[in-house]
Amino acid sequence: MQFRLLGPVEVTAGGAAVPLGGVKPQTLLAALLLERGHIVPMPRLIDIIWPDDPPETARAAIQTYIKTLRQALARSGMPEVIVTRAPGYLAQIPTGSLDMDVFERLLADARAASTPQETSDLLGAALALWRGPVLAGLGDSLLSGEAARLEQLRLTAVEERMAADLALGRHGQVVAELAGLVGRHPTNERLRGQYMTALCRLGRQSDALAAFREGREVLVESLGVDPGPELTALHHAILRGDPALLAPPSGETAGAVVPAQLPLAPADFTGRASESSALVAALTSGPSRAIQVIGGRAGSGKSALAVHVAYQVASAFPDGQLYAELRGMSDAPADAGEVLGRFLKALGVEPAALPPGTAERAELYRSLLAGRRVLVLLDDAATEQQVRPLLPGGPGAAVLITSRNRLGGLAGVHRTDLDVLDPAEAIELLGRIAGAERTAAEEPAAREIVELCGRLPLAIRIAGARLATRRQWPLRLLADRLTDERRRLDELAIADLEVRAGFELSYRGLDRGARRALRRLGHLGVPEFSPWIVAWLCDLGGTAAEVTVERLVDAQVVDFSRVDELGTLRYRVHDLVRIYARERAEVEESAEALASAVERVLGGWLALADRVAATAPSDEIGWLRSPVDAFPVSRELVKQVLGAPHDWFDIEQPALVVGLERAAALGLHRLVCQFASARLGPSLFGVNRFVSRERINQAALAAARDAGDRHDEATMLAELGHLRYLQDRFPEARQLLGEALGAFRELGDPRGQAVALAGLGVTCREAGRLTDALYFLDQAGTLLAGLGLGQDVGNVYLRRLAASVRLELGDYPAAWSGLEESLAAYRRVGSRRGEGVTLRTMSLFHRATGEYGQAIEAAEAARAIFAQLGDKLMEAYAVRAWAKAQFRLGRTRQVLAPLEGALATCQAMGDRWGLALTLRTLGELHLADGHLRDAAACLTASIEVWEAMEAPLWRARTERDLALLHEARGESETAATIRARVMTVFRDHGAREHAELVNHEAAR
Repeated sequence: MQFRLLGPVEVTAGGAAVPLGGVKPQTLLAALLLERGHIVPMPRLIDIIWPDDPPETARAAIQTYIKTLRQALARSGMPEVIVTRAPGYLAQIPTGSLDMDVFERLLADARAASTPQETSDLLGAALALWRGPVLAGLGDSLLSGEAARLEQLRLTAVEERMAADLALGRHGQVVAELAGLVGRHPTNERLRGQYMTALCRLGRQSDALAAFREGREVLVESLGVDPGPELTALHHAILRGDPALLAPPSGETAGAVVPAQLPLAPADFTGRASESSALVAALTSGPSRAIQVIGGRAGSGKSALAVHVAYQVASAFPDGQLYAELRGMSDAPADAGEVLGRFLKALGVEPAALPPGTAERAELYRSLLAGRRVLVLLDDAATEQQVRPLLPGGPGAAVLITSRNRLGGLAGVHRTDLDVLDPAEAIELLGRIAGAERTAAEEPAAREIVELCGRLPLAIRIAGARLATRRQWPLRLLADRLTDERRRLDELAIADLEVRAGFELSYRGLDRGARRALRRLGHLGVPEFSPWIVAWLCDLGGTAAEVTVERLVDAQVVDFSRVDELGTLRYRVHDLVRIYARERAEVEESAEALASAVERVLGGWLALADRVAATAPSDEIGWLRSPVDAFPVSRELVKQVLGAPHDWFDIEQPALVVGLERAAALGLHRLVCQFASARLGPSLFGVNRFVSRERINQAALAAARDAGDRHDEATMLAELGHLRYLQDRFPEARQLLGEALGAFRELGDPRGQAVALAGLGVTCREAGRLTDALYFLDQAGTLLAGLGLGQDVGNVYLRRLAASVRLELGDYPAAWSGLEESLAAYRRVGSRRGEGVTLRTMSLFHRATGEYGQAIEAAEAARAIFAQLGDKLMEAYAVRAWAKAQFRLGRTRQVLAPLEGALATCQAMGDRWGLALTLRTLGELHLADGHLRDAAACLTASIEVWEAMEAPLWRARTERDLALLHEARGESETAATIRARVMTVFRDHGAREHAELVNHEAAR
């Protein structure tokens, strides 16, 4: 059975027509066939059949038509073509039984055909399916839009068949048909151009020129436009008697003279869907196609994409496809004159007729391509000068170029820059080469392989080829081999494919300064960098460094990454390029020169860190740091960093960590330890501060030990202890600080001992060991006083900590005295952070003594300071202190949102202490508002965090709130049990709550 819409609506079975009834049943069937396989809702069917004024009986009428059509189709052996499916009907027909589908398939096959003969045959078969206008006899309906689409597709098929026949030299056979087509479609410039070409080839130049004049008049009168550039160029070619208009030889062998030079398409081409689609659209969009340039680093798949796209669009260029390998990155790039000679011979010029010079060959080449639809693929171009003579002059041809250079001097170029494959594409490519069943069976190893290949197509292709030729290898074996950076490029080689060779060509194309910059970037190994890093590495000024980086970008060995939050351009080096660059650095430069380069980078970073510290005096006890040479930095950079130190450290943090680890491995332990021990504020490293500081401190500790520097080793033990304190890992903090204290005592360093003792004091305070905390803090103060540093900021820090401990013990007079002294001292030395921290503790004091208004004022002042400093974590602590004082005054409604914001900050920055405190405060807030379920959830979560941190005193304080919750529920016995337990904790730790609860029970 056949269903036909390309003409009057018909259904045939066994060669006989199936009776379909009148116009309305035919329209109904056509609507269902156009949406075959999909449900057409009843309301839409009504609109299609009665577009203006449907009768009230429309639904019943359609049901009647459906019944009649089903009966007719059933009598012809097809009872199940029309299926009822809510909210309407759908048509189910066999594949290939609808003439519209067959037409579109033949059209697609024709466009993919490799010769004009095949194209002509397929298009002739497609057009033979048409029996008249689409849906003839149905009149106007909502189906008219689809009918118009199909008619346009028919006209396109006619145009393409004419192009194929002209390429076959059949101008005599098609000229009459073209005359009729031009008469029916007078504004169709492509058909008119084909008609003019056929006339010209028949020696009827005057008729061809008359056809152009007639077309111009029609376009001006009908559309108000002049002929387009392609038709105009053809007119000019006829006027000057261009030899390119001469007819190709006729007959079946004519297709052989159409150049088809595209290289073999990669059978396993994978990914690049968006790039492919964009390039196909650009190359087939019309006569004014831009020159398309595919750029990217070595191994990014430029050539594979270009050939893949070229085959996709080949049918749109029936006059041929030219290809040249320009060897742009080799020692002997292809000569443009030589390439033109090959192109001209492919276009039918006899060798004896080739002009001798490049300019003359280029002129003939452009003449032959004028008005012809030819695709020119130029692979691995070196420079604009090499490419320009190879560009066609007319609008009909299209050019696709691949190059590692940017070719910015070519006019009218559209660039497509290739990055690495996305993870899914990378896995797919590996599977297509090594076997999809292997990558599926060992998916974790497969993912590791493609990531170690940097998702670079060439590297993945090589890895896949190695696995394909070693079927017995598990993927894990190759993944483990690739993990070693020293071997990775050696592993990524097979037969004549080698990642290193591609990078070598790019490297040799750089000038001396750019090569040095790339080597040193690879040796430093930072994941992202600004031009200042290159300035320090190569001892250059800022402008010279920027120029050098741009040369690296132009050569596709460095990628532009982004403009950061401070407006600085940032760049990155692909992992495999970095490994190659490091290899070259270790071969071409001395170890001393490389170490000096890294030392300058650390010196630059350290100079900036010192400037940050100088503008914001620390609130902590710090180290006596010996002077280290710091590399000079520009005023512009200093101003930028000082304007937003938190942002700058957050941006630079990945590079800082990797650079400091590299310096530690090179034995630059003094600089590394100097940076690691800089007191820049505990939250300056932002959200990832724990991971970053851990890596920096561990690298510094290992470097100090390797150098046998006992003092730096002790310093880094103390810094690690301080980090563990910030991570709320108090037992580990006490152990490390104890080791540091012992080392400083052996070294006879009282300042170092004081730093370690202060760390032990604050760690004991958080763990609830309040008496021990005072002991350690008093010892540290005694040591500083013995050094004559009673007014040092470190001593102020100790007094503030001791005051906070006395507040926990309930010694309010001593606590207040210490806080007042600390606040005055911090203000005297200009430590804004110290002032903010002290004001927050004062807020806690006022709240503990029932002075809620003063508590709110102190917390607000602290919050303003931390906001000004950009210290989001301490701002969250101040917000919590403010909120707690507010709801103690019964102002619960206004504090929920700020508290939830503080909770989010603590979660984002991994601050468990702040998380537990805020959860407890939220629990207290919900309890005060009578939201017992929310209160229980928050208090329970807080207790779990306190338990994980081994902080029994703060857990007991939260459990006391939980007892109030149980009382509110009427669970007095449970509340009493909890109170008894927490009373023991308060008593054992000497906390102020013990006396408060005793007094409360006595009052009851």
